[in-house]
Amino acid sequence: DTRHTPPFLDRDEHRVSELSTSNPSWRTKAACQGLNPEIFYPADDDEAEIAKAVCRECPVQGPCLEHALGLREKDGVWGGCTERERRRIIRQRRRSA
Repeated sequence: DTRHTPPFLDRDEHRVSELSTSNPSWRTKAACQGLNPEIFYPADDDEAEIAKAVCRECPVQGPCLEHALGLREKDGVWGGCTERERRRIIRQRRRSA
């Protein structure tokens, strides 16, 4: 199920191009490349610390987060944020607009 695989770990080329941002090369620099994707899909927000630690060290954390926000990613940790945190960011941006 590609829904539970970050695009930079996905081997389905059609899915990768569908999820590309304006600069798709950010995925090649992701710190999570080669790691078990399950790390980024914790059962709850309390279990997200391992994924968030990887994201904190990632050189493309910003583009990854913007990608997830733009696609309204429902599952997993993207750009160091859980789904709940991403919803909060979206709400804050709507209020600021």
